[in-house]
Amino acid sequence: MTGQAAAGGAARRPRGRRGQILAVAAEQFHRSGYHQVAMAEVAAAVGITAPALYRHYRGKPELLRQAVRSGLDELSAAVAGAGQPHELAGALAGVAVDQRALGTLWQRDARLLPSAQRAELRRTLRADVRTAVGLLRAARPELADEQAELLVWSALSVCSSLSYHTFAPPRRRFERLVRDLVLALFSDACDGHPTTGAARPVERAEAGSAGRREELLTAAVRLFHERGFDNVTVDSLGAAVGIAGPSVYRHFPTKAELLAAALVRCRERLWHEVSAALGAAPGPAEALECGLDAYIDFARRHHHYLGAMVSETDRLAAPERKAALDFRRDFLRVWVGLLQQVRPAYDSPEARIRVHAMFAVVNDAVRNPAYASRPDLGPCLTHLARRVLGLGLEGWRAE
Repeated sequence: MTGQAAAGGAARRPRGRRGQILAVAAEQFHRSGYHQVAMAEVAAAVGITAPALYRHYRGKPELLRQAVRSGLDELSAAVAGAGQPHELAGALAGVAVDQRALGTLWQRDARLLPSAQRAELRRTLRADVRTAVGLLRAARPELADEQAELLVWSALSVCSSLSYHTFAPPRRRFERLVRDLVLALFSDACDGHPTTGAARPVERAEAGSAGRREELLTAAVRLFHERGFDNVTVDSLGAAVGIAGPSVYRHFPTKAELLAAALVRCRERLWHEVSAALGAAPGPAEALECGLDAYIDFARRHHHYLGAMVSETDRLAAPERKAALDFRRDFLRVWVGLLQQVRPAYDSPEARIRVHAMFAVVNDAVRNPAYASRPDLGPCLTHLARRVLGLGLEGWRAE
């Protein structure tokens, strides 16, 4: 502990020390990943010793749980204090700017908590969603429950997208932009035109040695996305493709190298499909539309790929992690450039924020079991993505 001794010789704990620890831990987990942060590093950043930190929190898992809980508590207060959709949008924007780490903590790191703790946190979030759905339906009674719920989840995706970039316009403008994106979603009809069936299944690899490697890559992506890298054993990887666990090492020397190869495969397939659509378009507006269709189609068929790319990149070794981050940066740069050609009024920060928000809406929806099998999900996501990008909405303005 730091600070002066109180009268009588006892050390006095500074006010708000637990909150200070949570804020520092949340930021470090967010930037480096839970597994890369040591309790001693958190203590040093706060200005206390590691033993003093343990007097506040029993260990790193509790610190993670409380960091997530603190962010969700702020979200709950924002939802509870809103009476109209525009008030809710403003409150969510404020939380999004203040709690930028919450998105990665919830989507990536909270999966490492014990199942009972995850379930408790999930109940809290779902209760907030139900409250927000009720508020939205009271203002727009024409919406069905499932329509309003998708809009609320999409709004939360917009807010959580701030976790995945560092662009920060002036505070007032930042909140206004996020608020307007949320309001644009709240005003949507969210009723796509049904298609002939659900998303196409992922192709299975052929049998044989080369096919077995492909099967392992496919299974690894799915398992790493669903459980997290550290919760997937070699035995579970082998069982997923019908071989003994040690036989995995015939194809990949280590589990880490399997993860690296799996994420390379994800990036290659994503770029192959989307770049073909972008390259075939005659102009930037057509490229943006065709690219969006291709991305949503890919996302529906390969949601595990996107999930693993989002959640497991921080588990890569430094060279592979740099390659993954370089790909993400280059991929986003293409979309930002196209959007600015179509909407010249958007400066770089606004275009980037909109593109990140669009990807978050799509990525989260296809990974949500409640919506993944909707036959009209593709058209719904196309419309929601256009809302977030500001396409075809020249006459729209938030009140």
